[in-house]
Amino acid sequence: MNEQLTLLCLFILFASLSVGHGGAGAEAGAAETNPFNPKAFAIRYWDKEIRSGLPKPTFIVSKASPLSAAEAAAFVKLAAGNALSSRLPEFCAAAKLLCFPEVGPSLEKHDKDANFAVYRDKNFTNYGTGRPGGLDSFKNYSEGENIPVNDFRRYSRDSAGRKESFLNYGSNGNVVEQSFHTYAVGATGGTGEFKKYSDDTNVPNLQFTSYSDDANGRTQSFASYSENGNGGDQSFTSYGKKGNGPKNSFTSYGTESNVVGSGFSNYAETSNAANDTFTNYGVDMNNPTNTFSNYAAGGNGATERFSTYRDKANVGADSFTSYAKSSNAADVGFSNYGKSFNEGTDTFTSYAKSSNGETKVGFTSYGVNNTFKEYSKEGATVSFAKYTNASSGFKASSTARGGGKWVEPGKFFREKMMKEGTVMAMPDIRDKMPERSFLPRTILSKLPFSISKIDELKRVFRASDNGSMERLMRESLEECERAPSRGETKRCVGSLEDMIDFATSVLGRNVAVLTTQNVNGSKKSVMVGRVSPINGGRVTQSVSCHQSLFPYLLYYCHAVPKVRVYEADLLDRKTKSKINHGVAICHLDTSDWSPTHGAFISLGSGPGRIEVCHWIFQNDMAWTIAD
Repeated sequence: MNEQLTLLCLFILFASLSVGHGGAGAEAGAAETNPFNPKAFAIRYWDKEIRSGLPKPTFIVSKASPLSAAEAAAFVKLAAGNALSSRLPEFCAAAKLLCFPEVGPSLEKHDKDANFAVYRDKNFTNYGTGRPGGLDSFKNYSEGENIPVNDFRRYSRDSAGRKESFLNYGSNGNVVEQSFHTYAVGATGGTGEFKKYSDDTNVPNLQFTSYSDDANGRTQSFASYSENGNGGDQSFTSYGKKGNGPKNSFTSYGTESNVVGSGFSNYAETSNAANDTFTNYGVDMNNPTNTFSNYAAGGNGATERFSTYRDKANVGADSFTSYAKSSNAADVGFSNYGKSFNEGTDTFTSYAKSSNGETKVGFTSYGVNNTFKEYSKEGATVSFAKYTNASSGFKASSTARGGGKWVEPGKFFREKMMKEGTVMAMPDIRDKMPERSFLPRTILSKLPFSISKIDELKRVFRASDNGSMERLMRESLEECERAPSRGETKRCVGSLEDMIDFATSVLGRNVAVLTTQNVNGSKKSVMVGRVSPINGGRVTQSVSCHQSLFPYLLYYCHAVPKVRVYEADLLDRKTKSKINHGVAICHLDTSDWSPTHGAFISLGSGPGRIEVCHWIFQNDMAWTIAD
């Protein structure tokens, strides 16, 4: 009887706890089944700290840690003992974090023709070595994967007449780690084709080492290479070196990518009768860093073409070192080089130096703020057409051009556009970060979080030296530790409880949190429907939170004074049907903004002279004082 009474009391206690969430309703989700898991604790914390009485938005509650009570307790103990890395794969999977998988090598030799329809998270060693003829086809290779890690070693080495095709290689992925070692080295004839290579990826890290070196009569093509990428680095080392009669083609390389770094080393070095073409290299890129080293050096009878290099790029820094050095009877040309909106910095060093045999070099439409050093003055025929940089020492006609920074249409707008019936461009508001969850504060408080402790963080998350994980952690930590600007209050938060604390410390406990409902209308023209000013349209203060890239969900939150915040229905401009519900914030005091801020480039004017508005993107948010 006593045992039954005890069980009944426990049941009543659990029931009272599980329903005592202050009207959380459906947004509490699975948290109500166990009142002791981290999500349930975060919900109760919300109810204790926030007094607005408004329903908790699903979008933010869903970011709370999915760990069970037992998992959280176990990982807290491991974190306290600096032993979390011993169970990292389990921790990452259970806590929904961004961690690199551990992938072992595959020693399969694949003696027969292979057709891979869906391929992910495997390594190949000795793939297709010495095979005559035939076809290898990869479709949907690691497509849409979160942190795919793949490695090819000795791919199609010494093959003869072999054809390889990659379709949708690593596309739509998050933090993509892909590498090829000794690709088609010593191959005779045959073709290699890449289509949609790592398109629409977030923070790709792509490496080719020894690509088509010593190949004979080999044809390689890349179409849509790393288009629409966000962050990351790509590198080619020893590309087409010592090839005989190779033909290589790149089309749409890095187009519309954001803050990307690319490196080519030993490109077509000492090749014989090479025929290489680059088209649309780095077009519409934002802040790219691209490096070519030892390009076509020592080539014999080579034909090299670059077309539309860095066109419409925004700032960045690019360098070419040792271009066509010591080449013999080569024909090398650039068309539309560096015609960027905001010129950035471009440097050519050792251009066609020591070339001979009537090497012919031509530039057409060469941009501004560029530098040539050690260019050929004899032994080669060098011509420039429409060269616009008068400071480099070349005697060429100068065509003045205003270099304006490119800003995505609709990214910034004036407050007067927040009016029903206005038709305006909508920027791409899609969240391109990998999906992650907050950590419970009980675990977060036991993990290091500073640049000074980056080595400890690397041990916890098993990050390799100078790898993608170290780089993304370091960049986020540096931004979090940056001194606040004048009037700014900032904090990086990795738990829902920490975010609540920061928002309420700035705005008080009567707060609401808002975000744009979905991504419909992105990159299109939309019509503004019904507009609802927050706080009656009065000048107010808000806390804006933006995602940072880190193993767990991390937000950079900062207080923004003197703003007006709006909610607005967004309509299809043709049908007038509602497609989205947007949140926009208008900054009324821009006096401390940089004169080169994209808002002023886009809208005109300068610091302190106009207000600037922008939409809240997917999964970003604005905390405001509740009406």
